[in-house]
Amino acid sequence: MSMLRYAFNPKKEKSARVYGRSLRISRKSSVTLCSRITGKGLLKGRRLLSDLIAQKRSLNGKYYTNTAKEILDLLSSAQANAEAKGLDPEKLSIHASAHDGFSFWRNRRFKVRRQKRKVCNLQVVLMER
Repeated sequence: MSMLRYAFNPKKEKSARVYGRSLRISRKSSVTLCSRITGKGLLKGRRLLSDLIAQKRSLNGKYYTNTAKEILDLLSSAQANAEAKGLDPEKLSIHASAHDGFSFWRNRRFKVRRQKRKVCNLQVVLMER
């Protein structure tokens, strides 16, 4: 098994991180949401994603519900990691990034062209300020 390489590596004592591999979401919408929540506090970032899922707030006229659900799950996991390390949730800030995953072909029924599918990798790091 190869080591996962993170795009952002802060001090291990002051941070908690998670890696979402091969998620069936759009990389383009993932980059949009990650850039929007990066630099925000944990509570503000979670509130933004919850509002997008509930369709109370939109970004550029879109809700990005599937992507927001996946990122919110990763944020919950990162928050649990941070609490296990003894970090204060109110002082945590988010650094999230999205990257290309692999592509594959999905077979279809007889004499119908197959479809190309893509996946996305997400990295979420919570840092204590």
